[in-house]
Amino acid sequence: MHLDAEVGWQSRTVSVTRPLAADDGPVLAALLRANRAYLSPWQPARGDDHFTDGAQQQAVEKALGDRERGASVPLVVVAGGAEPVGTVTLQSVIRGSFQSCSVGYWLAEHAQGGGLATAALREATQLAFHDLGLHRVQAETLVHNVRSQRVLDRVGFVPYGTAEAYLKIAGRWQDHVLYQLLTPRPDLVLSP
Repeated sequence: MHLDAEVGWQSRTVSVTRPLAADDGPVLAALLRANRAYLSPWQPARGDDHFTDGAQQQAVEKALGDRERGASVPLVVVAGGAEPVGTVTLQSVIRGSFQSCSVGYWLAEHAQGGGLATAALREATQLAFHDLGLHRVQAETLVHNVRSQRVLDRVGFVPYGTAEAYLKIAGRWQDHVLYQLLTPRPDLVLSP
C-alpha cells in the first residue's frame, strides 16, 4: 500500500510539518552539521560522511522509496511555516493484524523549548491514525532523555516498559523507555 504523505495537509490551516521533498538533502545536511554536537548524545555515532550533502541526499531518496513501498512517512518539521528545523518520521509501518508503526523525531537546538516537537508529533500521530488507519504508534527514548519523554507525555503516549541495551546510541548500548499511543478512533483502523 502506498502511503500518500500529502493526504490531510490540504485541510490543515496551520501545520508545523510537511512531507519530505526530493530536494531536502542539502538543507537537512546543513542542519545536521550545525547541530552535530547537540544531537550526538541522542543518536547513533556517525562518521563525517553522514553529514555531507551527498549522504543526506541518499538518505532522502531512501526515505522517499520507503514511503512509496508503504513502510514509512517521512516529514520535515518547519519553523514559521518554511524553515526546516528537524524531522519526524512514521517508520516500520506494519499492516495486517498489527496496524502499527514506530515514530522518531529530532529538532535543531535553536528550535527547542517552544512546543514545536509536541506539535509535530501530534500532527504525525493524527496522520497515523486518521489518514493511515493505524491502531498504534510506538516510540522509544533514552531513559535519561527527560525532554523527549515530556513531549511524548504531552501528546498522550504512555510508557509500557523499559528495554535494556535497546539501541546503540552515542557509541554504546543504552536502555530505553518504551511508549505507545493507541488510536482514539478504533473505527478508523484498517481491517487486516
